[in-house]
Amino acid sequence: MTQPKPEPDVPVAAGAAEVATVPGVAVVHGGGVRREALHFAVRNRKLVGGFVVVLVFLLAALVGPLFASGDPNAYVGPAAAAPSGEYWFGTTTFGQDVFAQFLHGLRASFFVGVVAALIAGVLGMVIGFTSGYRGGLVDEVLNMITNIVLVLPVLAVLMIIAAYLEVRDVQVQAVIIGLFSWPWVARAVRSQTLTLRAREFVDLAKLSGMPVRRIIFREIAPNMASYLFMVFILLFGGSVLFAATLDFIGLGPTEGTSLGLMLNQAKQWSAMNLGLWWWFIPPGLGITTIVGALYLMNVGLDEVFNPKLRET
Repeated sequence: MTQPKPEPDVPVAAGAAEVATVPGVAVVHGGGVRREALHFAVRNRKLVGGFVVVLVFLLAALVGPLFASGDPNAYVGPAAAAPSGEYWFGTTTFGQDVFAQFLHGLRASFFVGVVAALIAGVLGMVIGFTSGYRGGLVDEVLNMITNIVLVLPVLAVLMIIAAYLEVRDVQVQAVIIGLFSWPWVARAVRSQTLTLRAREFVDLAKLSGMPVRRIIFREIAPNMASYLFMVFILLFGGSVLFAATLDFIGLGPTEGTSLGLMLNQAKQWSAMNLGLWWWFIPPGLGITTIVGALYLMNVGLDEVFNPKLRET
């Protein structure tokens, strides 16, 4: 998962419409620049196109399972049936409806992506803000913890966890992914906090006697809002990919279904050798399309918030 790359600092302009620039993101305290960003956002093809694709898949994930069969793993039709008007994506070698599995799998993938991204984002922001603003011993300790988690062999740890958990579901998977995805976020937020804490508006807040917590969440965090939104998109896409990888190698949920589990089952029962392309292409294409659309959104947002990259 790619991380936002730092760019040179840009001084903060004085006045009511003060602008504090962080890498690739212009964050403002004035409505004029917000309207300008919105103006470029609705005209950015990458951002709009990616958003539409994600929205379509999200609606399918939320609404689709309501109209599909209750149990996506139920044996409802003939074995290994090709796509037809009755079974849009065909059936598995056991007569399971691939389309129903796909819709339920989309819901599981979005759930894992959102929950894991929120967990990793909150952990990374709290540690990054605290480390960057406090400095000194606090910074050293938090940096040490971040580096330890960063170098942990995640796959080996997850294999150990899977061995001790007899029953796993998407909730457990989302929590585990979130707990191992925050270190790069903490580093990125710490880097930006080190820059912003030296700005004049932070010095004024200190002189006014504002508590540290309020300085961080009222002065520093709002000036990184757009940057943090881009970080969430990266976490979302990375979590979806991570979950699909774990599912494919057999470390996914033991209950329910997901796009990664569909690929795992298709591989396990030799769908490719049997020519059952409709079993593995839809989940693979779904994962690729969602992650690709999220990447396009991130690139589009970078162009919107960075004046140097904007499309005129």
